[in-house]
Amino acid sequence: MSEPEKLTKSKDVIAYLAEQFPDCFTIKGDAKPLKIGIFEDLAKRLEGDDKVSKTRLRTALRHYTNSWRYLYSVKTGTQRVNLDGEQVEAVTEEHQQHAQETLKESKAKVAEKNKTTNKAAAKKAPAKDKPENTAKTKPKTAKKPAKPKVKLADVELNKLSVGQQVQVKAGNTPMSATVLELDKDDVQVQLQNGLIMKVKADKIFLRA
Repeated sequence: MSEPEKLTKSKDVIAYLAEQFPDCFTIKGDAKPLKIGIFEDLAKRLEGDDKVSKTRLRTALRHYTNSWRYLYSVKTGTQRVNLDGEQVEAVTEEHQQHAQETLKESKAKVAEKNKTTNKAAAKKAPAKDKPENTAKTKPKTAKKPAKPKVKLADVELNKLSVGQQVQVKAGNTPMSATVLELDKDDVQVQLQNGLIMKVKADKIFLRA
C-alpha cells in the first residue's frame, strides 16, 4: 500500500482542512472567526495524518487567517468556533481593530504592487510620435541603489529568535508578544491575549 501524497501548497492544505472540518474552515463564502489557539487543536487532531506536516499546517493556517475574506469576518461580538463548529467565545473589540489594521495594510501593499507593475508596463510600452532627437531629451538615468528597507528588515530579523519576548506595534498601542516563527521578512508572534498574528519586521520592537 503506497503512502499518501503529502500536501505542499497552502491552498491544498486549506482545502483539505475544509474537507476534514467543514463546520470550521471554508474555501468559499463567508469565513468564521477561529478559536484562539486552534493550531494546537489541529496538530492534535491531525497527529497521525501523513498528508500534512505541522510546518505546512502552520503556514496554511497563517495564510487562511490573513486572507481578506477571513479578516472581514473578525467583527466584535461574532462568535469564534472550534474545529467542530461549536461557538467558544466572542471576538473582542481589540481583535477586530487588529483585523482591520491588518486588512488595511494588506490592501495598501497590493495597491502599491499594482502601481509599481503599471509603471513598469508603461515604461516598456513603445513610445508614439517621438521626435528624432529622443536620445537627447531622454538621458540615461543612473541605476537606483538597492532598497534599504529590505536590508533593515534583515538586520532586525537577525536580532530575533523563536520564543523571544518583543513589543508589537498594532494600531496605536504597542503590545507584548512572543516570537513563534521567522519567515523571510515576516514574523509570526502570539500576543499576551493569545491572538496569533503575522507582522513585518518594522513592526517589531525589542524591549529595553
